[in-house]
Amino acid sequence: MTSRADTTEPRFSGNPAPGWRALGWALLGALAAFLVNNILVVGFGGAHLSSLFTEGLAAAWVPLAVYALFMGAGVFYAISTSETTLRQDGDRIHRFNLYIVRSLFWAVFLIGVVDALVAVMRVENMLGFFFDKETVREFTRSAFVAPIFHFPLIALGFVLGAFTRTLGFSWLALLIVGSELLIVFTRFVFSYEQALMGDLVRYWYAALFLFASAYTLYDEGHVRVDIIYAGRSSRTKGKLNTVGTLLLGIVTCWTVLVIGMNGKTAIINAPIVNLEITQTGANGMFIKYQMAAFLAIFAVTMIIQFVSYLFEAVADSRDEPGKREIAAPAH
Repeated sequence: MTSRADTTEPRFSGNPAPGWRALGWALLGALAAFLVNNILVVGFGGAHLSSLFTEGLAAAWVPLAVYALFMGAGVFYAISTSETTLRQDGDRIHRFNLYIVRSLFWAVFLIGVVDALVAVMRVENMLGFFFDKETVREFTRSAFVAPIFHFPLIALGFVLGAFTRTLGFSWLALLIVGSELLIVFTRFVFSYEQALMGDLVRYWYAALFLFASAYTLYDEGHVRVDIIYAGRSSRTKGKLNTVGTLLLGIVTCWTVLVIGMNGKTAIINAPIVNLEITQTGANGMFIKYQMAAFLAIFAVTMIIQFVSYLFEAVADSRDEPGKREIAAPAH
C-alpha cells in the first residue's frame, strides 16, 4: 500500500510561525535527548535526570547538557529557517516518520521469517545437521541469536526503508491471517502445533497496530469523540486539535516513555537489556524483548507525528491556505 503523502504533491503556503515552530522542534529535541540519555543510563551507567532533585546539579549535569544541546538545536533550526511554513515543516516531519515506520515494518517481517525458521530448526533438532554441538547449544540463548540475526536484519530494514515507498500495512495483515490459517490447518489436520507459531502471530500483530498508529493519526483514522468537534469551522477545529495535541496526545506518549524507560529495571528497558524471551523458552521465538520495545517505538513515532499534527492544527487555526484534504473512509 502506498502512502498518499508519497503520491500527492503537497501544497505549501501560509505564513511562518517561528514561535510554534520553535516549540515543535524543541519537543523533538527533547525526545532525541531523552533517548540519548536512556542509552547513557542503561548502557553506560550514566546519571538519570531525576538525580538533579536527589543529588544536585553536579550529578545531573550530563543529562541536562544533553537536553540543552538537542532542544537548543531544535530551536536554532526553527529560527534559522524562519521562512519555512508550518505546513512545510509538518509534511517534512511526517515523511521522516514514514521512513521510520516502513523501515520497522521491513525489520519485523524479516526477523519474523528468519527467527521462526531458526525456531523450527531448533525445536525439530535440525540444527545439528549444520552446526557442531557447542554451536547448537548457543542457539538456545537469545544473547547469541539476537546479535547474529536480529540486529543485522533491523539494519537491513532501515536500508530497505530508504529505497521503498510502501508502508506494508496490508501485507503484514495478510501475513498475520496466513499465519493464523497455518496454525489452524496444522493443528486440526496434522495435530501439530508449536509455541513459535503463536509467537509469530502475536509479534506481527503487535507491530501492525503499534507501528501503524502514527500513520493512522495522519490519516485521521483514530476514533474521535465528536461532542464539541463535529460541525465546527476549520479554525475552531484547528484550535481544538492544538490543545488536544499538547495536553492529551503528547503528554500521554511522554508518560509511556517516562514510566517504561525510567532506568535499567523499567518495564520497557528491562526486557530489552536482558534480551528477554517468552516462558516457552527454546521452544518459541526469541522476540519478546522486541515486543517490549514496540511500546517505546509506538510512543516515539506518535510524538513525532503529534508534532507534525500540531503544526497542521496551528496552520488550520490561523486559517492558512493549503489545508490537506483527507479522503472520507470507505463504507
